[in-house]
Amino acid sequence: MTRPSPSRRSLLALFAGAALAASASFPAWAQDMVSVQGKTVNMRSGPSTQNSILWELKRGYPLRVIRRQGNWLEVSDFENDRGWVARSLVGNTPHHVVKSRTANIRRGPGTNHAVVGQAEYGDVLRTREKRGGWVRVEHTATGTSGWVSGSLLWGW
Repeated sequence: MTRPSPSRRSLLALFAGAALAASASFPAWAQDMVSVQGKTVNMRSGPSTQNSILWELKRGYPLRVIRRQGNWLEVSDFENDRGWVARSLVGNTPHHVVKSRTANIRRGPGTNHAVVGQAEYGDVLRTREKRGGWVRVEHTATGTSGWVSGSLLWGW
């Protein structure tokens, strides 16, 4: 078997690295998360203010970016509903939404810690920290702070 010359090996390594970077960057791009910056944002049926409003999203609501088109993002939520939002109306402040019927907010990261509050399905929680499958949050409506099991939440 003949070995490629050093310059050919460098070229092959460059192509392999570029291909790996391209394949790795697509999933990262597809997995981008954003959250609503303004008081409310209209989720639309297409990438224009001329498209119909599907629903309103409140401040902090987390969304997964599916694709970008100009100044618009196609996004999905925790129920996998899809729509479009203007890029300028979302940001990168981490939030979660409660995906279970109720979620206990606890003093510490574990079921052995006291319950200090509760959140309900669809409530938005500001993400403060993550530790061992638990998320330290602040309830955006009540201000209650504490820890919630990550299995009860969707977001980042």
